[in-house]
Amino acid sequence: QVHLQESGGGSVQAGGLLKFICQVSKDTVSDRCMAWIRQTPGKEREGVAAIDHDDFTNYKKSVEGRFTVSKDKTKNVLYLEMNFLKPEDTAMYYCASVRNYAYCATLLAHFYDTWGQGTQVTVST
Repeated sequence: QVHLQESGGGSVQAGGLLKFICQVSKDTVSDRCMAWIRQTPGKEREGVAAIDHDDFTNYKKSVEGRFTVSKDKTKNVLYLEMNFLKPEDTAMYYCASVRNYAYCATLLAHFYDTWGQGTQVTVST
């Protein structure tokens, strides 16, 4: 069964940057539809960035131009680079995945069936 492990969360000031890494094991990142999903307490999970098996990417409007999702197929990892962070980016961020290509690059969280444990980001003013 595929396993996803995130790392790279932390606390930064507004305008700062962070980079997440999602290590994929027991499957290959290039064969899966991958996404970064975030959640704040009391709110629904929301997709912020997704990438499909052909490296097509899709971003939530509010992060477009600031966040970049990518893969390193040699390391079997998924990345999320986050620049110009804002306080509203504060959330728990999850790496998510699904092998059904009909859902590739979707930002709808409920289509993903495999999740990492999450990593917290706190952006202060």
